[in-house]
Amino acid sequence: MIKAKDIRKSFGSLEVLKGISLEVSKGEVVAIVGASGAGKTTLLQILGTLSSVDGGSLTIDGVELSGLSDKALSRFRNERIGFVFQFHHLLPEFSALENVCIPAFIARRDRVEVEVKARELLEIMGLKDRMEHKPSQLSGGEQQRVAIARALINSPAVLLADEPSGNLDSRNRDEIHQLFFELRDKLGQTVVIVTHDDALASMADRKITMSDGEIL
Repeated sequence: MIKAKDIRKSFGSLEVLKGISLEVSKGEVVAIVGASGAGKTTLLQILGTLSSVDGGSLTIDGVELSGLSDKALSRFRNERIGFVFQFHHLLPEFSALENVCIPAFIARRDRVEVEVKARELLEIMGLKDRMEHKPSQLSGGEQQRVAIARALINSPAVLLADEPSGNLDSRNRDEIHQLFFELRDKLGQTVVIVTHDDALASMADRKITMSDGEIL
């Protein structure tokens, strides 16, 4: 599902990624760990096409990305990559259901079809009775579940998560961790997670440790 070869990235004279190569299979949950400054988030941003590479190649779901125009890359990102961040970034004026639908509306998908899919995802998230609630009416764990449903609305090839449980209490953190594996089992979802949480990393199918811009 993901094939990165010799990925390099510098900011000024600082080389942040020093020739990263990795492959992630469909339906695999991979955790990327390492100390702060190891290059984890930079790598995740590149895998998510939010940042360009200085060298190397990246193929996701059979598409080699270096040749795409900015417009084509934006469309690919919207349709094929889902993002979950430490902070949920839900729009406060919209309900949980509306927040989940937004990426699909951006992709100009049929409204009825989108709302059906959004309701199904929110039910999987255990939020059947919370769909019409606004973010301020939801707990932190519920908000993050809405954010995960939103990331899945376009049936992405890859779900990328950056410290997805870092802002939650222990109970909600454990539930969110388990949810990623339920998504793999129910939907065949490919997931790449950057985390400092040893418990989550240990649950993953594979743990990749980074240090100083390299994979150990």
